[in-house]
Amino acid sequence: MDGLFVIDKPEGMTSHDVVKAIRKRFNTKAGHLGTLDPMATGILAVCVGKATRMGQFIPSSPKVYTGSIRFGFSTNTYDREGVPITDERPLDRSMAEIDHAMQSLTGSVDQVPPPFSAKKIGGVASHKFARKGQHIPMSGARVEVQEFQFIGLEESVMSFRVVCSAGTYVRSLAHDLGAKLGCGAHLWSLRRVVSGELGIEQAVPLDKVTAAALIPMDALLASWSRIEVSGEEENRVVHGNPIPGTAATKFARIFNKNGEFIAVGAAENGWVHPRLVLTSINSG
Repeated sequence: MDGLFVIDKPEGMTSHDVVKAIRKRFNTKAGHLGTLDPMATGILAVCVGKATRMGQFIPSSPKVYTGSIRFGFSTNTYDREGVPITDERPLDRSMAEIDHAMQSLTGSVDQVPPPFSAKKIGGVASHKFARKGQHIPMSGARVEVQEFQFIGLEESVMSFRVVCSAGTYVRSLAHDLGAKLGCGAHLWSLRRVVSGELGIEQAVPLDKVTAAALIPMDALLASWSRIEVSGEEENRVVHGNPIPGTAATKFARIFNKNGEFIAVGAAENGWVHPRLVLTSINSG
């Protein structure tokens, strides 16, 4: 079994919990692309079999999220699962001021991750320090927030839509928005509806996933050029050696004459250089 499952992650499970469930159900190696917090739901891409080696090539941006933010106080986790760290204050701002604060958080920004996150500090996840009450200053990471869109406001809870790059913490957006508006805020709910080329309409609930939901290897990276090889060229590819050729895209999928996806190659100056070899079997 080689390919990718698009799972609609349920609330309350970690991304690793989902991977473990897939491993157990299908008796195969598996790995996820792009962590979702336990509170969040939506798209979690899980590669299985040979596809676990292809994560670096599968597009992870843009990410699109919908969700809600509660105004009134901040929490230590930047979401509803944490404890309050500020006094409660009402949201006393106009719609124009809210929109201005949201737009100030868009563009290319240096975003500081939440203290309770998987962000590594000296090789150790920051949440391990946070759980011990140790405050370790973290530097910002450059992320792209293309859109931070207001959807609606009911009492103290605002619904929103975000389009951003991989690595963006929506919890930090919520926290920073509350700081800008002077009332504090935290993430109340979150759902990932787009991840790279994957949409929520492709996602299958974890408890209903079957082998029929697998996106096979030969259907991955379908927007790339396809190169077919046989004989000596196939032998060169499986040993990691370049072959003459061109492609319309920077990277190309290389198949053998039996239709097996055998390698990812980079097209440069009339040659295709294998960057990831997926098989060591020469069936030419």
